[in-house]
Amino acid sequence: MTFVAPETWVVTEGAAGMENQCLGLAERLPFSIRVFRLRLSRPWRWFAPHSLGSALKHLDAPADRLGPPWPRLLIGCGRQSIPLSRGVKHASGGRTFTVQCQDPRVRVRNFDLVIPPAHDSTKGPNVFPIVGSPNRITRHKLAEAHEHFAGVFGRLRSPRVAVLVGGASRTHGSLDQASANTLGKMLALIAPEHAIMVSTSRRTSLTSEMQLRDQLAGTDAFIWDGTGSNPYLGMLAWADAFVVTSDSVNMMCEAAGTGKPVHIFSVPGGSQKARIFQHSLTQRGITRPFEGKIESWSYVPLDETARAVEHIKGLLDLRSLPSDMQSQGP
Repeated sequence: MTFVAPETWVVTEGAAGMENQCLGLAERLPFSIRVFRLRLSRPWRWFAPHSLGSALKHLDAPADRLGPPWPRLLIGCGRQSIPLSRGVKHASGGRTFTVQCQDPRVRVRNFDLVIPPAHDSTKGPNVFPIVGSPNRITRHKLAEAHEHFAGVFGRLRSPRVAVLVGGASRTHGSLDQASANTLGKMLALIAPEHAIMVSTSRRTSLTSEMQLRDQLAGTDAFIWDGTGSNPYLGMLAWADAFVVTSDSVNMMCEAAGTGKPVHIFSVPGGSQKARIFQHSLTQRGITRPFEGKIESWSYVPLDETARAVEHIKGLLDLRSLPSDMQSQGP
């Protein structure tokens, strides 16, 4: 008999954006969580998201072998997670419930549930589209971060503006030198009246980051230097408003989860799907273009993660559990 443990496996290639989408769902469900950051060995990784043979035997590191007891739930994201999700489903005798974030670009019937962004227009009876992507932002996490980073951001004057900077992505080019220079100049102009808090990402090029630093050198802007605790959640908690580069769906959704004004700074590139997503946020009253000034408005915080979690609970017959129940973290 195939034993299924009451836990959730989060399976990704290790990219923070992918892992956070899965954890955003997993942390609101009543199962313990195990996080796997896995890569298929060559040549098998070249075939992903398709699989030849048993994907569970083709992992890059022997220590990463997946085996029983199989989990009650597996949440995956990224093309290399797909053969592994299908492998666990088969090995568990079909008892592991599999959820895939984003458009898997294979038949959706390979999973029990697919949660893609609505702007991808993925179709199927087991597809539950949401606005943007799942994330880990909750009122509880923001309250904890507000307290934890009080010594860093509490001393800054108000209003505080968090600037969330991305970089090169599948749909956008890099934040080039000209764009970084323009953004830096616009932020420098508002710095006398606002406390500027800048968070770059792993995708931000060193050239772009240095351009921002140069433009803000004459201000008292806070720019994280990569040492100490990552202050990203603290910025979300303490910000009165946001400026977010248009390349990151995840960062826009996370800022939108706070209910604070989100100004979008457009960067080069962008697909039609990306524009549809941004338009949906504007229609909801969440975002406005960043045109060199910080405006004030209100809206209902975006929490598509909660809506997706309630759908998963229904499919797993867990609706009687409190909606704010938190699982044990990874």
